[in-house]
Amino acid sequence: MKGWGDLISRAITPAAEPPVTTPRDGAREAAERELSKPMYHEHDPGLLQRALNRFWEWVGDLFDHASAATPGGALGLTAVAALAVLALAALWWRLGTPRRTAKAAATLFDDAPRSAADHRTAAEAHAAAGRWSEAVQERMRAIVRSLEERALLDPRPGRTADEAAAEAARSLPAHTADLRAAARTFDDVTYGGRTADADTYTRLRTLDLALPHTKPLLTGPTA
Repeated sequence: MKGWGDLISRAITPAAEPPVTTPRDGAREAAERELSKPMYHEHDPGLLQRALNRFWEWVGDLFDHASAATPGGALGLTAVAALAVLALAALWWRLGTPRRTAKAAATLFDDAPRSAADHRTAAEAHAAAGRWSEAVQERMRAIVRSLEERALLDPRPGRTADEAAAEAARSLPAHTADLRAAARTFDDVTYGGRTADADTYTRLRTLDLALPHTKPLLTGPTA
């Protein structure tokens, strides 16, 4: 009887449920769906902040690699950077503020036509007042206007100082270097942010006084 009782008991007792298993791909997708809910991202950094974080991480990595490749490590890299800054500062001081953009091609004369004598008078007035930059500009205009009055240059609106110097050098080849230097000085003072001084003005004044006494090469230089 005992054997039959065990069999009947096992027959009416429900079997244990099999363990629940979730496929790996399904579990991953469920986790991704859960983590994508806004409640998990309320305090995440914004797009700009993430971009800045990436940038500073890149700068940090770059600095680390540069330090490893530079003799002396971080200290050596700092010294190299300091020398580079000093070199740039020296170039800035030597060349002036880099403002020679499209204005560098601006015309030489920007007002009503005046004679060479008028420009010389204005130049001397600026020089007497210590306004050397203005004096240089007026003296260069006097040089070009004088060449136009002598018919060595055709009066042409829109001519630049560089163009005037190049054209004048064809008939005054002995002064080619001085004419180009005068045009470059005019551009540097007018458009390059440079400040002229008494010596700069004296060079242009000397050239202006010498040109009328130079015999022009009317046929142009031979090849």
